Amino acid sequence: MTTTQLKIDNGYNPLDIAEMVIMDRDWTFDRVGEGELIAEVNGAWCKYHVWFAWQEDSGGLTLSCSLDTKFPKPLLFKVHSLLALVNQKLWLGHFDICADDDTITFRHSLLLRDGAGTCAEHLQELLDIAINECERFYPAFQMTVWGGKSPTEALELALFETVAEA
Repeated sequence: MTTTQLKIDNGYNPLDIAEMVIMDRDWTFDRVGEGELIAEVNGAWCKYHVWFAWQEDSGGLTLSCSLDTKFPKPLLFKVHSLLALVNQKLWLGHFDICADDDTITFRHSLLLRDGAGTCAEHLQELLDIAINECERFYPAFQMTVWGGKSPTEALELALFETVAEA
């Protein structure tokens, strides 16, 4: 894909670029009005729900990627503890819990105002980071919620790197 950078002017919507990136990846998506684009992608662990939200008045573009997993309310404290540990390992974005449906979601926002724009390569990188971080930490969430591990144990196990194959 060639570089497509647009500067903000009347009618600028970075979701147009995001839509091109999603189409280039051949993902299932839906453009929900002028301010939202929703897509689905299969990962190694689960299906991820990706969405971009454009807030024209503030010039903010938010990328969110939710894990297709839920957890019982009594485990909310353990999940919050794990989120704090996981977020310390991130250099971009953060994980949180969506209050509407208790899903774990990776989020990152960009400020695109005062003449700033974005390009397809930039949004591709952000999508790659979001999916990679979800893939990297999904096992820790599963081990905490369903495997009975403490948040610290689950994170250590999820980040354990193997050197060779048996």
